[in-house]
Amino acid sequence: MSKAKKIVIGVVAVLLALVVAAAAGIFAMWHNELSTVASITKLADADEENSAGPVYLMDVSGDYYFPEYLEQGGASNDDELISFVMGNITKGIIPISMKSPEIGCSSFTCGTDDGARCFGRNYDFGGATTGLIVRTNPTDGRYASISSVDLRFLGINDGAELSSLMQKLTCLVAPYAPLDGINEAGVSCGIYMSYQGPEDGVVSTDQTTDKPDLTSTTMLRMILDYAGSVDEAVSLVRQYDLHDSAGTSFHYMVADSTGKSAILEWVAADDSTDTDGTKRELKVYYNDDDSALGKMEAADEFQYVTNFVVTPDYYSNEEDMKGLDRYQAIQAAINGSGDNEAGIVSTDEAMGVLQTVGRRSWDANNGLSDSNSITVWSALYDLTNKSVTWVNNEGFGDESNVFTFDFSYR
Repeated sequence: MSKAKKIVIGVVAVLLALVVAAAAGIFAMWHNELSTVASITKLADADEENSAGPVYLMDVSGDYYFPEYLEQGGASNDDELISFVMGNITKGIIPISMKSPEIGCSSFTCGTDDGARCFGRNYDFGGATTGLIVRTNPTDGRYASISSVDLRFLGINDGAELSSLMQKLTCLVAPYAPLDGINEAGVSCGIYMSYQGPEDGVVSTDQTTDKPDLTSTTMLRMILDYAGSVDEAVSLVRQYDLHDSAGTSFHYMVADSTGKSAILEWVAADDSTDTDGTKRELKVYYNDDDSALGKMEAADEFQYVTNFVVTPDYYSNEEDMKGLDRYQAIQAAINGSGDNEAGIVSTDEAMGVLQTVGRRSWDANNGLSDSNSITVWSALYDLTNKSVTWVNNEGFGDESNVFTFDFSYR
C-alpha cells in the first residue's frame, strides 16, 4: 500500500473515531431527551371548523431534573424557571419562553356508583391551542403521573402542529407546565385562574417569606411527583412560597382516592382590595370541613371550583365572582335535589357534568360571550382505578376524540 493511501486511510479512521466519539457524547448528554422527543405521537388532528388544535402524547424518559429544581430552592419567577430548564433540560442551546394566558376552568369531585372516587376537570380557553398528554415515570421514588399541558404556555401558539424539531424539543419543558393530572397514588390536582385584584387588572400571588419558591405549574408538578394523599399535598404546599406566573393568579383543587379533597387559594390577610400579592396567605378548605363557604358547601361531601375565590366575604357582590354560574350548575347537576350529599353518580353522569359546563354549549345555551369560549379538554380522573378518560374539545361521544390512559405504560 502506498504511503499516500495509508495517510488517507489514517485520516478517515481519525475522522470516523471523532464522529463516533461525538455521537457517543451527544447520546450520553441527550439520551433521555432524545428518547422523550422520539416518543411524541399525534392523537388527534386539528379541526378548524371547531376551533380545535391538535393533541399529542409524550412519554418522558429520565427524571427531568425536578429534584435538582427543588434542591436549588425552586424559582420565584418565570425567568428563573426558564434559566433552570435551559441550563439542564435543553442544555443551554434551545431558547424557551413561558407565558400564562387567561384561562377559565372548572372542576368537581364525586363518587361513582361502582365505588370509585373521581376528579373531573374542564380546561377552557379562547381559541385553538395544542394539547399534550405528558406521562412520566421517574426512577428515584417519585410517583409516575399523567398530566395535561397547553403548549401555548411554552410559546407554541394558535393550535400549531408539532412539525419542526425545535417545537418538539420545546416539549421537553412540558413536565414543568402541567395544568391538571393524576399520579399513581391516586392523587389528582388542577389549577384554575382566580382573577384576584382590581377590576382593571389581575395581581399575581408573590409571597416573600424565607421559604423556598415555586411558580404556579411547578407547584402542581411537585404535588404529582411527591404527594400520596391530599394531606401530603397540603403539607408540601405549606413549605413553599407561591409565585404566580405572568401576572395571573391561580387557586387549586386536589383530591385523593379516599374521597378527601381540598381547595387551596392564596388571599391577602390585611389587604381588603387584595392588590398586594406579597401579603397573601394560604387558605385551605377541605370537603369535610368547608361549612364556612356556605350552607350548600357544608351539606355536600363533594367539592367544586371554577374561577372565583371561595374564601368567605372576599367579594362585595356576586357579579364579580367569575364562573359562579358554572359553579352552581355543577352542584345542581350532582345534588340539585338535595338528597345526594355524598355526590354519587354514574361515570356517564360525571362525564355529563363536564359536558354540561363545556363552554361551547354553555355559552350558547346561556347567551354568554367571553374570552374563554372553548373547552379545550375535559378529563375525568378515576382516583381509585388510577386512570383518566380525556375528551378533546368537547368531542363527547366521538371515539376519535375520547382517549383513556392508565399506568400500564410504566
